[in-house]
Amino acid sequence: QVQLVESGGGLVQPGGSRRLSCTTSRSIFDFNGMGWYRQAPGKERELVALISRAGSIKYAESVKGRFTISKDNAKNTVYLQMNSLKPEDTAVYYCNSIDSVPPFQNYWGQGTQVTVSS
Repeated sequence: QVQLVESGGGLVQPGGSRRLSCTTSRSIFDFNGMGWYRQAPGKERELVALISRAGSIKYAESVKGRFTISKDNAKNTVYLQMNSLKPEDTAVYYCNSIDSVPPFQNYWGQGTQVTVSS
């Protein structure tokens, strides 16, 4: 069983920055990719950013130019640097990983709350 442990959430003012971390209990190379999703109250969970094992990256249009996903292979950790935060970024942020072998199981962290408010 894989554990994904997120940290870094909290309250931040509009225009501020926050960095989320997600550490996996297995080697990061066991996964095809890792990513961040978020879910705001009353809304469906949505993709924020993905990074593949090879390092290719994908962002949601709403965060392009403001958020940066990165990883530290040695620490088995993925980061999400969030800048120029807006109230609409308020959500629970979830870390996700996908196994590199069949059945390509998905794993989720417990979520970390990010609230953007003055």
